Amino acid sequence: MSKLGNLGARLYRGEVGYDFIGKRKIWYGLSILITIVAIVGLAVRGLNMGIEFSGGAVFTTPKTSVSASEAQHKAESAAGGHQAVVQKLGGGALRIQISGLDTKQAVPVQEELAKDLNVQVKDVNTQLVGPSWGEQIANKAWLGLGIFMVLVVLYLAIAFEWRMAVAALVALIHDLTITVGVYALVGFEVTPGTVIGLLTILGYSLYDTVVVFDSLKEASKDITKQTRFTYSEIANRSINGTLVRSINTTVVALLPVAGLLFVGGGVLGAGMLNDISLALFVGLAAGAYSSIFIATPLVADLKSREPQMKALAKRVKAKRAAATAKGEDQDESQDGSPAGDDDADGAAVVGPRQQPASRNRGRGRPSGKRR
Repeated sequence: MSKLGNLGARLYRGEVGYDFIGKRKIWYGLSILITIVAIVGLAVRGLNMGIEFSGGAVFTTPKTSVSASEAQHKAESAAGGHQAVVQKLGGGALRIQISGLDTKQAVPVQEELAKDLNVQVKDVNTQLVGPSWGEQIANKAWLGLGIFMVLVVLYLAIAFEWRMAVAALVALIHDLTITVGVYALVGFEVTPGTVIGLLTILGYSLYDTVVVFDSLKEASKDITKQTRFTYSEIANRSINGTLVRSINTTVVALLPVAGLLFVGGGVLGAGMLNDISLALFVGLAAGAYSSIFIATPLVADLKSREPQMKALAKRVKAKRAAATAKGEDQDESQDGSPAGDDDADGAAVVGPRQQPASRNRGRGRPSGKRR
């Protein structure tokens, strides 16, 4: 077995682990800081909306020796200061996007571009995009996002419970905010491809969250019938048990997206690939982070406020204090909580990854084969 596989097996059995729940305030603070930076970037720089949303004209030229940067300068000069985005196409052709142009302005700009680029006017293809079309796309995107959020909350509330639904919703909003903020800070153009990427990352983020929630639901079944673990400790073991799986799925998903972003968009200069891949790359990373450091710790916080869970925490603490006072030899779990014997009433140990209790603890020595 590989080292990573061995680590995953030890995490699943609860032999090793990291105290995600105990250090949740650190991750809450980090998430708040990142979110504030994203919101400030969005407020200061704003989103660079493409012509599909703002309206404008797209000019496609034949092969020319003019560079993209030089063509951008000439296009903005010809358009009277309107912002231009130039992309180099195959065969030396150029695709020039100029936002804010109407039909009357497009014809003079086409003629000026043909003159500056030393091509025939008839060879410059012009396409006009009205802002109303982009507004329709934006409205449909918001409608789809709203329907998705409602369905997610309803499903999680029915399949799990309302606290998990609330935590998942917070994690999704967290992921969207960070992704949109990165778009504002980087200055990438927002196109319909960006909208597709944003809607796609919601499914990936939800998948990781549901995997952890399912493990937590199984492990916390009949939790009040035992006095070995609190709900927060069970939640922490669930995160550790699915940690390697979450990392593997995220890395496997990020590799092809990184190829699209850095190779397809950076080297080949494909604008549409940039729009989709940046949203996917940032969203996938943020989704994996939020499912581990935000969603499950938030569920543990909400559940720990229930009277039943407060009473359970008191019983667990009292039993551990009594065991310490009696000098009982207790095994230590990875998160620092002792794993004592089951209750006298025969309640089963909670969770699928618990180690069998020692039969010889009462005599002060660990269980095992006698030599």
